Amino acid sequence: MAELCTDRLLLRRWRDADLEPWAAMNADPEVREHLGEPLTREQSDASVAQFRAEFDERGYGWWAVEVRATGEFIGFAGLDGVDDDMAFTGVEIGWRLARSAWGKGYATEAALAVLAHGFDTLRLPEILAVTTAANTRSRAVMSRIGMTREPAYDFDDPTVPDGPLRPNVVYRVGRRATA
Repeated sequence: MAELCTDRLLLRRWRDADLEPWAAMNADPEVREHLGEPLTREQSDASVAQFRAEFDERGYGWWAVEVRATGEFIGFAGLDGVDDDMAFTGVEIGWRLARSAWGKGYATEAALAVLAHGFDTLRLPEILAVTTAANTRSRAVMSRIGMTREPAYDFDDPTVPDGPLRPNVVYRVGRRATA
């Protein structure tokens, strides 16, 4: 599995030492604001097991993200297949960082590395991003990395009750835009 390095970050395989800070992130209501209820430790650990298995199976997925200068685990970034029940297909980029890492440009830096890997190594023709309509921070990252909103793909998530988590927006970028 490839590791991705940026000036400040290392995107790498998950380690057992990541489980505790990952669980703390997933228990933080502010981190989960646009994702739904906080996760239990068991749910959080299960997500890492799934990330590891999917990465081994596909050769891409969710990398653990750490700050190179300190070795601190700060979250995840990577690629995942779009859910089968969606009206569109493709590969989706995403990220989730601990609150202590917000506002430092880490999400943009990690996302740019993931995009480069998706286009240059995996040879993907395009990459999508999906978030709740209210998630202005992630939408700003999507714009900063060159993605364009695709209103025709916007949807209401039927798996969540009516409320701010239901309306979702879709962004995309094609390989030509990163050349």
